[in-house]
Amino acid sequence: MKAALIVQNSIAGDFKNNTVSTLDFISKAFKKKAKIVVFPEMNLTGYVSGSDIFSICRPVKQDMVKKFSDIAKQLEMTILVGLAEKAPEKHIYASHLIFNPTGTFEIYRKIHTSPYEKQFFSPGNQIKIFTSHGFKIGVQLCYDAHFPELTLAMALKQADVIFIPHASPRGSSQDKYNSWIRHLTARAYDNGLYIAACNQTGDNLKGLVFPGISLLIGPDGNIIYKSIDQKEGVHIIHLEQSAIDSVRSHKMRYFLPHRRNDLFKF
Repeated sequence: MKAALIVQNSIAGDFKNNTVSTLDFISKAFKKKAKIVVFPEMNLTGYVSGSDIFSICRPVKQDMVKKFSDIAKQLEMTILVGLAEKAPEKHIYASHLIFNPTGTFEIYRKIHTSPYEKQFFSPGNQIKIFTSHGFKIGVQLCYDAHFPELTLAMALKQADVIFIPHASPRGSSQDKYNSWIRHLTARAYDNGLYIAACNQTGDNLKGLVFPGISLLIGPDGNIIYKSIDQKEGVHIIHLEQSAIDSVRSHKMRYFLPHRRNDLFKF
C-alpha cells in the first residue's frame, strides 16, 4: 500500500490558508495513488505551546468534519489531519482526526504533553487502533514517541504501522533526523511494526521555525525512507504486509510473543 507523508508549513492561527494548503496536498497525494495521507501535528491550526494557543485553537465543527469526510469517501483515502482542539469545559487537546473512506471519522488526542505544553493542553486518555486498507494503524503525536510503553500497548493491540505526526521545532533537519533515529528505530524493531513520521517545516510566524523531515522505518528497525531537505512536499512510502510477516514469523526477530506476561501486567 502507498501512503503519503506530508511535510507542510503551517502558519499559526491561519486556519483558512492552512486548510487550502492541506486540500492541495491531499489532491497531490491522490494523484500519486496514496491510500493514506498523513499530515503533521496541528497542521490545520498551526502549532504553539504558549498562551497564543487560546486564540488559535478551534472546536471540531460539523462543516470541517463534512468537508474531510466527503473527500475521504470520494477519493477512497484515509486522511489524517491535526489541530489544536478546543473541547468542552475549557480543555484544549493536541488532536489528530482520522477520516475514513467509509465517511466516518475518529479522534486521537495526544496522551503525553511535553513540559512546555502541560500548562495549556489537556492529555488524552485513550489508546486507539484504527483500520485502513487492510492495515491496523496507530497514531502518536510528537512527544508521545518518547514513551516505549505507548508503542508496546499499540503493538499488543496488533498495530502494523504507527504514524507519528510532529510539530517539532528548532535545529537543522539533520539534527532532527539524528534525534529521531535514536528512539524511533527502537520502537519499530522492538515491536515488529512500521514507524512513519513527518514534521512541520518553515516559519510559523509565531516565533517557531520547523526543520521539516519525513521518515519510514521498517518492522526490522531499518530505515527505508528519509527526507531531510526541509521543503514542503508529498513523500510517498510503501507499506508491505510481506515485510511485517517476515519479521513476525521469525523466531528470533519477533519479541512480543516471548514477553513475560506474568510479570508485566499489560
